[in-house]
Amino acid sequence: MTFRKSRRAFALIAAAVSLLALGSCGGGSTGTAGSADCSPDAQKNWLRSYMQDWYFWSGASPNPEPTGYTTVQSYFDALRFQGAGAVPADRWSYISDAASFNQFFGEGKTLGYGLFVNGLELQLPLKVRFIEAQSPAAAQGLVRGDVIESINGRTAAELIAANDFSALNPALAGDTLTLQISNSAGVRTVTLTAATYSLTPVPVSTVLTLANGTKAGYLVLKDFITQAEAPLAAAFNSFRSAGATELILDLRYNGGGRISTANILASLVAGSAHSGQLFSSLNYNANHSSSNASYKLASSATGFARVVVITGERTCSASELIVNGLKPYVQVVTVGGQTCGKPFGFNPTTSCSSTFSAVNFEAFNALGDGRYYNGIAATCAATDTFSGPLGDPTEALTGVATSYLQTGSCPTVAAAARVKSLTASSRATATLPEPGERRGMWAD
Repeated sequence: MTFRKSRRAFALIAAAVSLLALGSCGGGSTGTAGSADCSPDAQKNWLRSYMQDWYFWSGASPNPEPTGYTTVQSYFDALRFQGAGAVPADRWSYISDAASFNQFFGEGKTLGYGLFVNGLELQLPLKVRFIEAQSPAAAQGLVRGDVIESINGRTAAELIAANDFSALNPALAGDTLTLQISNSAGVRTVTLTAATYSLTPVPVSTVLTLANGTKAGYLVLKDFITQAEAPLAAAFNSFRSAGATELILDLRYNGGGRISTANILASLVAGSAHSGQLFSSLNYNANHSSSNASYKLASSATGFARVVVITGERTCSASELIVNGLKPYVQVVTVGGQTCGKPFGFNPTTSCSSTFSAVNFEAFNALGDGRYYNGIAATCAATDTFSGPLGDPTEALTGVATSYLQTGSCPTVAAAARVKSLTASSRATATLPEPGERRGMWAD
């Protein structure tokens, strides 16, 4: 197959999977219109009706009268499931600004600085863990591993003690952020100006040649959005052309997104041998069991018998779906930390200027496995050091992944490098741990 024909084939695969997913999920809508009246009282009344009808835990969650709740947000919080038995309280449902939600998941753009830190860990040093390639932070030369000494005059120690990184979330384009950064070159002050930039959902794609001569495709996927689908197809085409027989998927900072895009990625990993087999099934509440949906793997010229997935607390929703959904078909090895624990998803519904992402369904793989409420534990536990380029074999978690591929066993790591999972209480408050992160799993 020539390169041009191969690229065309991958594009057709992506299109076919997208159509399949859209058809199986009814276009990702609950079919519920938002409130025509945008007053707070009308919004609360609409929300109560919607939650009684479409919320996954309808009938098992609180249903208080809306009077006495001054805001839609406070009433939404009061309606959320409080937990029962092994099922924890709903820490996943949330309300977002409709315009920014649609910009991110529809246009593949966002307003921000493009700077992500290791705030979830609440430990010094505070580091730059990820930079969006087309963002203001990238334009100023900030890179992963830079140490943040202060933000807008507040020291890193102050920010961590207060668990307050809100300054990284601008309200408007043109807002500024002043950072004091240190690295091997010294200390410098950087001022970033917030702007709307295009996301780069596949920032790294390369072929690594391991010490034993084996070639491994390595890919970072940051967001499951439609803009990721063409680069995913191109990356797997390049892996195949280079003769890669192993695969590393780096989902450590992937909070989720569209299931249709996840289905495309899973199809590229599993290959044509598993075409037509179930990737994931979605189960709705008893009121809407007719909406239960199935996503099936599409035929692909690629395919790997084994995949190493780099994970952590920020690996959530649709990225966890990749790990769980592929397990019936290929050997899945996870490296890094325990995932966030979100086997639930949404059909986002817009009312007035807000998008309501209330849990609508629970996802399972072909074996009926799911319900990983406390996350998916890593096969090889190791800590992200937030330093070194992603995909560099000397970077901590990439190094563990390549070691496993060569030896078939987890490398020994020092006690200081062993990953520490969040406590139950901190996990419950980690729905949106850091500005700029968007967690979710959407049937679209």
